Amino acid sequence: MKRVQSNIVNIGFTILNQASEDSKGRKVKTQGVEINQAVVNGASAGVTFRTINGAQKSATINLDREALQDLLTAVEEVIGSEGN
Repeated sequence: MKRVQSNIVNIGFTILNQASEDSKGRKVKTQGVEINQAVVNGASAGVTFRTINGAQKSATINLDREALQDLLTAVEEVIGSEGN
């Protein structure tokens, strides 16, 4: 007999814009992104990304390490230019 035990951890991040109103005082729909990662036995089993627009969520897309690194670089560049 062989016993196999998997330790699965799901990590999720939901990043949303601050609540706001349009020029007529109406609440603007919540918008943001969601990033999820499955970790199995200490190793990443995959990362998914989706956008959120109000109550609707886009289909998930899988991101590999290179895509995540490019996303990080892009966000750092955008944040760096926000102060100018």
